[in-house]
Amino acid sequence: MKKDQMPPERRAMLRLAACLGAATAVGFLGRDTAQTPGRHPSGPPPPVAGPQAGAPVRASAYRLRPMTAYTPPRFRPARPPVRRKPFLRMAGIGRGMVLTFDDGPDPRYTPDILRTLRRYDVRAMFFVCGEMAVENRDLLREMAEEGHVVGNHTWSHPLVPRLSPAGIRAELGRTSDVVERTIGHAPVWYRAPYGAWNRRSFEIGAELGMEPLGWTLDTLDWREPGTGAIVRRVRGGAGPGVVVLSHDAGGNRRQSVEALRTYLPELLDAGYRITVPSAAPRG
Repeated sequence: MKKDQMPPERRAMLRLAACLGAATAVGFLGRDTAQTPGRHPSGPPPPVAGPQAGAPVRASAYRLRPMTAYTPPRFRPARPPVRRKPFLRMAGIGRGMVLTFDDGPDPRYTPDILRTLRRYDVRAMFFVCGEMAVENRDLLREMAEEGHVVGNHTWSHPLVPRLSPAGIRAELGRTSDVVERTIGHAPVWYRAPYGAWNRRSFEIGAELGMEPLGWTLDTLDWREPGTGAIVRRVRGGAGPGVVVLSHDAGGNRRQSVEALRTYLPELLDAGYRITVPSAAPRG
């Protein structure tokens, strides 16, 4: 026998080992291919991986968290700072002026005011009361569609300093809800009835995402002084950044409607730009 020639007994043992290995491999392959979707092997399933491995597992005891659990929270605009006093005029708008109307919307007067504003292609701010807005949602939608700013003037026009914090929150919150459900976004400006503010109203307004706006010039139209008197007050108080207070509800506002038809074209002819704030002024 040559040195590199294998003995017959050793060759027989290697053939036997090769056959046993092949049989084992075939068994494993058969068991793997049997586990197709919807089918299970005849034997017991392997232990469940994870923190409950080897123990009975209830239906909801071990589940992967949905991927949304790891996404950042939905973006929310930052709250405005808590002011100590309202804005009384608008800075940085050049020869711009802001016209504001309180207490509506009122179907007797608001449509005429909107019609005049539309005629001269200008925008204004309407500080609405919730109890009026909820009955006149079509006018709210018309305001928003024509580019006017809808502000919050509480629900029932109360004297704010006499309310509890919960009462202030209800007056402002209910009105913001009505506006948001109607035009798709909540107000970002609010005005206290009678211009009566207090610390709580500033805090709660900021919590609701709103800035406080007062006025520079009161037309005193709520006194019904006559159309000519209202026009003269606007002429005498006109100036850059001036915020004009008028009303489209809360009484007979026919004089307010007629006065707007007179002083609005006069302001435009004098070079004033009637505008609305795109954001809260700084400071």
